[in-house]
Amino acid sequence: MNLLQQYLDVRQFTEDLCKPLQTEDYVVQPVVDVSPPKWHIGHVTWFFETFILKPYMKNYVEFDPQYGYVFNSYYEAVGARVIRTDRGNLSRPTVADIYKYRKYVDEAMRQFLQNDLSEEIKEILIIGFNHEQQHQELLMTDIKYILGNNPLFPAYGKEPEPKIYSNNSDKEAFVKIEAGIYEIGFEGEGFCFDNELKRHKVYIDACQVSKELISNGEYLEFINAGGYKNFNYWHADGWVWVNEHRVSAPMYWYLIEGKWQHYTLSGMRALELNEPVCHVSFYEAAAFAAWKNKRLPTEFEWEIAAGKFDWGRRWEWTESAYLPYPGFSKAPGAIGEYNGKFMISQMVLRGASDVTSPGHSRITYRNFFQPNLRWQYTGIRLAQ
Repeated sequence: MNLLQQYLDVRQFTEDLCKPLQTEDYVVQPVVDVSPPKWHIGHVTWFFETFILKPYMKNYVEFDPQYGYVFNSYYEAVGARVIRTDRGNLSRPTVADIYKYRKYVDEAMRQFLQNDLSEEIKEILIIGFNHEQQHQELLMTDIKYILGNNPLFPAYGKEPEPKIYSNNSDKEAFVKIEAGIYEIGFEGEGFCFDNELKRHKVYIDACQVSKELISNGEYLEFINAGGYKNFNYWHADGWVWVNEHRVSAPMYWYLIEGKWQHYTLSGMRALELNEPVCHVSFYEAAAFAAWKNKRLPTEFEWEIAAGKFDWGRRWEWTESAYLPYPGFSKAPGAIGEYNGKFMISQMVLRGASDVTSPGHSRITYRNFFQPNLRWQYTGIRLAQ
């Protein structure tokens, strides 16, 4: 597939995700971690304008000089920006304005992509495609949070169909990993993010990683056993978090007239006990593991075992801190701010989720969030 077609496909997928929204849905920012949908569609447009059109397209005229300030996310090298907490205060530019901006940049990109491109430009384009796919998943989880915190619990549409992955596992419950030295990280052809490099060797003790994700029903047993009330299962920070925020169940779970229900993209539904548990924090995942007298896998154990179980329904918490691999290096300039600056105070998740964009998952992908966050499709797999 040529670069122009890839560009058009990625851009159209973002717009398709937004089709069920009403204008008012585009503007809401209930909490700092959730960005308004209109900010997402503006930001990914700004990325192509800032890193492709402005530096490389001759005679390109910027759509609006103020938009760099509005839609820059965290790139210090590019200049000042609206702070994250204020994205929901941007009643202007309007949704209509942002779609005009998107159309303007897309037309310029159509023209630009007719030309012969250097390898440097091609690399930035591929990063741009993957960057927008990241925001497509964020867009879906942010939309769910916005609608799921509306007192009417409105539906976005149909809940995404569960992804189907090839099943390479046998009937045993755990993947056994022998003690030894293993290679970790991306290698080969195709795209990867800089935090997946460089491939390196790690020593792993003998262990086992579960072939199945923890289900809602299993997690409900933890709740009914008083798991949220017993400090013995929790990290100290997690115990503070549970008590300060009065957490007693995963996000979107509600006990209504004695029956558990949960909010989904298709609205409020009875809790499906056989579905993988979702929207739990690292604190909750680690506490559940402790209750089961097990633990979470390290990200290295997960990567070694992942070829022998189905994955992709949930981003899976690991017990690994988000740190650079040996030999990690940042690209020069603003692009180098992409991942490395966040390698502190966060935990690694592996896999993908039901709202990960098609073609945007691989075994070596390293997602990362602070341990209290749970608005993503986060789940639990155990190790021992």
